[in-house]
Amino acid sequence: MSRVIAIANQKGGVGKTTTAVNLAACLAVAEQPTLLIDMDPQANATSGCGVQAAEVEQNNIYNLLIGDRPAQDVIHQTEISYLSLIPSHINLTGAEVEMVNMIAREQKLEGLISALKEDYAYVIVDCPPSLGLLTINALTAADSVLIPIQCEYYALEGLGKLLNTIRLIQRHLNPKLQIAGVLLTMYDGRLNLSRQVAAEVKSYFGNKVYKTAITRNVRLA
Repeated sequence: MSRVIAIANQKGGVGKTTTAVNLAACLAVAEQPTLLIDMDPQANATSGCGVQAAEVEQNNIYNLLIGDRPAQDVIHQTEISYLSLIPSHINLTGAEVEMVNMIAREQKLEGLISALKEDYAYVIVDCPPSLGLLTINALTAADSVLIPIQCEYYALEGLGKLLNTIRLIQRHLNPKLQIAGVLLTMYDGRLNLSRQVAAEVKSYFGNKVYKTAITRNVRLA
């Protein structure tokens, strides 16, 4: 049975997609069969895996959530052994509107993943930078959620909304959902601001904060 991990933060630019892609790639390099699901209409995780939008216009996560495309038709094998991808596409932008009147709309992704769990050790879900139906689907399907937080101004802004959403999903949709951990990103130990944000995050989340922080590197910008 696979472990499903959602990478979520409704704030953009926190390193969410970079975390999702690199975590999935590292698990694959460790020969753990891994499925990366791109739930962000910006499709950055998709392009990060070397898949272009034109290649997947009719074979992406939108076609699974809204259409009747079989999952196996949408799964793409990446150039990395043990790493598969369900890509995203800009047409996913309208999915939340189309899902509004669906029965069990919050559990669409959970149903799709449950049919694939036997094939993968890990399923990594890259969430969009919002708290809409797409992110709710990801959290409902997940065993745990990893939260990247940037060590910059306004880093904690809106975090309360994410935590409240997690609590609501635990209460009503997915009691097993846990916070896997909090990952500090864009950390620069030379800056008072970075150290202050890191201290605030650690005071709130305690041992849920990973000891390893992702440091700022202009070469990765």
